[in-house]
Amino acid sequence: MTITEGGLDDPRVQALLGIHLAKARAATAEGFAFALDLSGLRVPEIRFFTAWDGDEVLATGALKRMAPDHGEVKSMHTAEAARRHGVGRAMLRRLVDEARAAGMTRVSLETGTSAYFQPAVAMYLAEGFTPCGPFGDYAASAENRFLTLALA
Repeated sequence: MTITEGGLDDPRVQALLGIHLAKARAATAEGFAFALDLSGLRVPEIRFFTAWDGDEVLATGALKRMAPDHGEVKSMHTAEAARRHGVGRAMLRRLVDEARAAGMTRVSLETGTSAYFQPAVAMYLAEGFTPCGPFGDYAASAENRFLTLALA
């Protein structure tokens, strides 16, 4: 498996992102799903990454710079067939490494609270993320959970 930066123009990546958007929105009450579409990912403050096994896209992930010292993990999604093989964890670790290299001292994320999101939440907690309050423009709700990780 290799993780590379970029890939938003690849139809395979676009298809996986489409699945991510559809599933995140289906598992979250209307108005509380904050998964980004292609245009939302094509902004200067976001770096987008893809995980590959040969020519098969396995996962996506993005790092958004919120402030000079604070990043946000976005668009984490692993293809169904690649789940439970460490692909999502590898992507998360890459995003954390990129945040450290960019001088950030903290990364945070927003995710849903339904059962669909629980495996991802378990992974985030296992990787050292801890619950926190809303950040950026987010507001607290029963539909959202916020986690953060201090970078050493």
